[in-house]
Amino acid sequence: MLTKDKTIGFIGTGVMGKSMAKNLYQSGYAINIYTRTKEKANELFELGAAWKSSVAELASSSDVIITMVGYPSDVEEVYFGENGILENAKAGSFVIDMTTSKPSLAKTIYQKAQEKQIHALDAPVSGGDIGAKSGKLSIMVGGDEGAFSELLPLFEVIGENIMLQGEAGAGQYTKMVNQITIATTMIGVCEAIVYAKKAGLNPERVLENISSGAAGSFSLSKLGPRMLAGDFAPGFYIKHFIKDMTIALESAEELGIETPGLSLSLKLYKELAENGEEDSGTQALIKWFEQS
Repeated sequence: MLTKDKTIGFIGTGVMGKSMAKNLYQSGYAINIYTRTKEKANELFELGAAWKSSVAELASSSDVIITMVGYPSDVEEVYFGENGILENAKAGSFVIDMTTSKPSLAKTIYQKAQEKQIHALDAPVSGGDIGAKSGKLSIMVGGDEGAFSELLPLFEVIGENIMLQGEAGAGQYTKMVNQITIATTMIGVCEAIVYAKKAGLNPERVLENISSGAAGSFSLSKLGPRMLAGDFAPGFYIKHFIKDMTIALESAEELGIETPGLSLSLKLYKELAENGEEDSGTQALIKWFEQS
């Protein structure tokens, strides 16, 4: 089992990563930080986290390396190459990619890590900024059971619904299931709010009334109120959701299945992004329905 005398290296301190790293530090782990824009991690440095000037420096000085970056291309950049994680991490160390990325890339990282005697897990999360701040993320894990058991104490600091789903890549496949579910749920929430308004109802009371019934969901109870308040700050960026849905659609095609709900959601979000909303939160989808 992982003990608190181990040093955690964290790469990527965006909307969710910063809160995840903060929770780990406050639980007693020593934290190394590398991020492209150092200023974004100032809050962590004020707490006592250590800055590392490169991926290589962080990897060589950490026992566990967590990555929470933006796109599969970012994952490839930090893991591979002469200055990447796998060339510089110590044998016996652990790497955990918590970015939502391609299942095939997770499998490649696992295979290359094995060659270096490094333990690799793919462990994407769900729960947005709210779950990251509260330490209540859902964590979907792929990889070896031994590595999962070793790192469970760490996962329990940042999440509460933590499951090993299978071998390498299974975590990413599970996250795609999550994103496919959210994609069509968000359409339903937006349509419902617009309908309630058009019917002359008080939408706040309607959401309160239906959230505990069969229609209940995170999107309805957490993002619905943000839609009504006109709060479009990103708990999860539209541009990142487009990335996730694109991966999910490509994966579905590889598996030979049709996903019309996912395809429609991706189309609507792309239209929003083209209209300048790519850095808004996913709840900004309501704008498409209100303006159509």
